[in-house]
Amino acid sequence: MEEVKEVVIVGGGIGGLAAACGLGKLGKKVTLLEQAEEFGEVGAGLQVGPNGLRALDTLGVLDEVYKHAVFPRRHVFKDAITGKELSALVFGETFRERYGYPYIVIHRTDLHTVLLEACRSLDNITFKSNHRLLEVTEHDDHVELLCANGAVIRAEMVVGADGINSNTRKLISNDKLVPSEYVAYRFTVSASEMKLDIDWDEKFTWIGPGIHLVQYPVRHKSVINQVAVFKSQSFKDGSDNCGTVEELHQMFGNSCPTIRESLKFAEQGMVTKLFDRDPLDNWTSKRVTLLGDAAHPMLQYLAQGACQAIEDAVCLTRVMSENSDIDKVLSLYQEERIPRTAQVQRGARQWGEIKHAEDPTTILLRNTIMENRDAEDFKYLDWLYSKRTAPAAISLAQQ
Repeated sequence: MEEVKEVVIVGGGIGGLAAACGLGKLGKKVTLLEQAEEFGEVGAGLQVGPNGLRALDTLGVLDEVYKHAVFPRRHVFKDAITGKELSALVFGETFRERYGYPYIVIHRTDLHTVLLEACRSLDNITFKSNHRLLEVTEHDDHVELLCANGAVIRAEMVVGADGINSNTRKLISNDKLVPSEYVAYRFTVSASEMKLDIDWDEKFTWIGPGIHLVQYPVRHKSVINQVAVFKSQSFKDGSDNCGTVEELHQMFGNSCPTIRESLKFAEQGMVTKLFDRDPLDNWTSKRVTLLGDAAHPMLQYLAQGACQAIEDAVCLTRVMSENSDIDKVLSLYQEERIPRTAQVQRGARQWGEIKHAEDPTTILLRNTIMENRDAEDFKYLDWLYSKRTAPAAISLAQQ
């Protein structure tokens, strides 16, 4: 039996690495478990708003992140059917002054690599790949982790950052995934292949009844990241055959020519069903807590999944720097983070409904509001992007 580790983090994704980086720089001895054979990341594009960049800056990796980032000039919202511009956000000087940071898009692998290299530079972080967690058992003075390869690892404290299907979460909650009835096609295309009259200095979101398409460049604008989302009629029936390419083209059949041309590349991508979970009012059991999608999986409509995971990591690092008692650390951590992440989870659901509105009256109201707002009116973003102070604990039932 190995010695008792100081901190074990389950999951080597962006959230797990961010936590390892923060706690490692604090001087904690961290063991990072990853179920895959190698530490890496699957996926394509990622959006990081000012709150995520603020957290990355706190971790000391922002300059490296910027080397891989694209800085869009605007986020443009367009009607997926008519192609008409509905609204925009200008990421200019006013935006940066208001929030202290810009808005970036980046390849997910590039952000993961920056965090991984930051962790590898610290000799108090140990990496263990091919360690898929099966079971967590708590004792009075330590936690035991049983892995699929037969390894049994003991820890003083465990952070479950093992994603939406977290095995760590099972220790705390038996809740179920919440199906959204939507699926997403994620695919990238070389910019040279995109024969469209589009300004790739901008980021685009096309919205329509039961559909939306997001497009933006990554890797120095050499690659275009695209995500096509649509409501699958067979999702709610539990069919394994939902979200087919045929259904994709059927749902986007009335969309404008630019979208139909863009979707010619969709079959090269990866299709996933979209789920989240209802917010929890507790993430912690004795010496175990949750982080990122393991704690608060959310729909992607606010582009906050990675940002909230990195915020979690920074918060956990800060409270651990101020307290030596594990009970107090984990209590303060979730006291601060649960209200924040629950608000973002619910906000993502609401924004998805707004994007995908099907009722003509709702669409008219949405479009009228969007068309009449100023591109530098950011008041609706302050709750998400502004620098925050640690909130007092509040009950989820009161939100």
